[in-house]
Amino acid sequence: MAQLLIVYHTRTGGSRQMAEAAAAAARDETQTVLKRAEDAGPEDLLAADGYIFCAPENLAALSGQMKEFFDRCYYPVLGKIEGRPYAQMVCAGSDGENAARQTARIATGWRLKEVQAPLIVCTHAQTPEAILAEKVIPEEELDACRELGLALGAGLAMGVF
Repeated sequence: MAQLLIVYHTRTGGSRQMAEAAAAAARDETQTVLKRAEDAGPEDLLAADGYIFCAPENLAALSGQMKEFFDRCYYPVLGKIEGRPYAQMVCAGSDGENAARQTARIATGWRLKEVQAPLIVCTHAQTPEAILAEKVIPEEELDACRELGLALGAGLAMGVF
């Protein structure tokens, strides 16, 4: 059975909720592994057939912990995961575009195949208090995360990627 790996980082819970929603839906279709960025490594990437990367945008950039995951794993898997499908989700306070671009550039270096445009959930957190507060992602936004997980899981299970 194909395996989907979902790697996420969160400080305020938004990205975790998004990743968990995608994982719950994907499990209906294929074997799914959900790991925090700090707990995931090259062996997890090598064992999986496809990926969802989920992270917050911090200060208009990919979160440091997610970047650290990519830094640790980049060279150990380079040339070994080419052509595998991926999608990404970003939890952002404003636009999330730069974090999505950074992840896409890393995936391009790995020669992964983007199978869906980035899913960006905007929390509109703009004050220090709102930015640091625990997030609650609205159900309709979580539905979009579920759809992404379901689609990637089904695609892996059917071998369409």
